[in-house]
Amino acid sequence: MEPAKPSTREEQEGFVDAALERGEALRRSGEYDEGIRILVDALSHQIHRAAIYFRLGNLYVDKGDLERAEDAYNCALEVDPDHANALHNLAVVYKRQKRIHLFVKTYKEIQRRPLRHSLASTLRQRGRPRIRSYGFWLLVVVVLVLVSLLIVRGR
Repeated sequence: MEPAKPSTREEQEGFVDAALERGEALRRSGEYDEGIRILVDALSHQIHRAAIYFRLGNLYVDKGDLERAEDAYNCALEVDPDHANALHNLAVVYKRQKRIHLFVKTYKEIQRRPLRHSLASTLRQRGRPRIRSYGFWLLVVVVLVLVSLLIVRGR
């Protein structure tokens, strides 16, 4: 007996999130067909479709089915035209298919796109410990310079 399909939006989101995680785990373990089946089933809920298509593309690439990977990444981009990872992976697929003109065109599109996050937000998210570390060492250097100036003037 098959489990009941989720009915509420919250249940559907939980189902799709679990399918995304399970699909990725299956991809990493080499069980591509099962991962594809799970993600295709998750598409019926119409939630997180760009993420599902992106993961499907990854499964197809790892399986060696570059045509279906191309289709999946294009679907992800139809749903979310700003999906930078899907665009990048599509360029990789074009390169593997030796469709260099499409690879170059897609790669140029990637370069033309603005970064989603500003440098400041990236530093706030990822570089905070490093910035604090630099600030600490800058303070140490300033204190050492001031102390050495006081010692030299005191002579």
